[in-house]
Amino acid sequence: MGYNYFMQKSGNPYGTHRVLKGFSLPQAAERLDVSLPLYSNEILIQVDRLNVDSTSFRQLWESSRYELEKLKEQILNLVQERGKLHNPVTNSGGMLVGTVAEIGKDYRGPLKAQVGDRIATLVSLTLTPLHLGEIREMNVSTGQISVRGYAILFETGIACTLPSDIPESIALAVLDVCGAPALVLRHVKEKDRVLFMGAGKSAKLSAAALRSEYENRVHITAMDVNPQALQEMKELGLTDEVMEKEKGEYDLVVNVTNALNTEMASILSVREGGKIIFFGMGTSFTQVVLGAEGVGKDATFLMGSGYVKGHAELALNLVRTNLKLRQWFEEKYEITLPR
Repeated sequence: MGYNYFMQKSGNPYGTHRVLKGFSLPQAAERLDVSLPLYSNEILIQVDRLNVDSTSFRQLWESSRYELEKLKEQILNLVQERGKLHNPVTNSGGMLVGTVAEIGKDYRGPLKAQVGDRIATLVSLTLTPLHLGEIREMNVSTGQISVRGYAILFETGIACTLPSDIPESIALAVLDVCGAPALVLRHVKEKDRVLFMGAGKSAKLSAAALRSEYENRVHITAMDVNPQALQEMKELGLTDEVMEKEKGEYDLVVNVTNALNTEMASILSVREGGKIIFFGMGTSFTQVVLGAEGVGKDATFLMGSGYVKGHAELALNLVRTNLKLRQWFEEKYEITLPR
């Protein structure tokens, strides 16, 4: 990129110095400052690919009336207005891939990288200062966008260098949801009955993690309105049964759907004393709490965090070791992984 700017003073590790409007922390802020030069404890990233959060992309695509140019315009305007990719309807963003262009002299954050390294951020685009010059290509089936722009990583922001053995589009897709399999494993025990609401990549990776850890000692059910997604789960050997609407009660319900208003279906599906992990970015806290009260369901409700220690490597290893899962990602993202 050729940014050889004089470094300014050190900024706040949490990025509060970049907030232009709204709350003091970047995620809740209405607008962020994307101007250069860098503060001395930041990292500048040349961005070329975004992976938009599934719930957000679905909402944007629908509101664009399935017209590609309108979708591009909507995303560009959103980023220009807010200084970040933060969908105000779903309150979610996504993540990015790019090249380290500059590292502030006072940066002491968790990323161990050098200028020129290819990295993926593991923090949301809702809190990442982002400038887009153009959108080059869009894949509406995966939510990945080829762009030209730059982003700024704060000192506390987590990221990882991209693996050399997995193509970037696949690595980005896996890392986008890598918190799911790690957190699901934490809350499952042998002989549990697990229901995945939604049968996309989050469900597939999480179910693969359960198969790897427990083989058939955990009963897995997948539910989705898309018959193809359910068929894929069956063909991958990642489910014991599939269904298109809820029935029965489960020890753990994992809500990974990108559809809105699925809170009550999750609550009705969990057994008394069971657990639900809500990963969907459209989840309504109000609907969960008041809905559970309304039906008298005593269960533990968990919010799915995108960060669990060791989550990135765990998810990438699932793709490396599970041949069928790897082939699904190859077909989905139209790239052949190295053998």
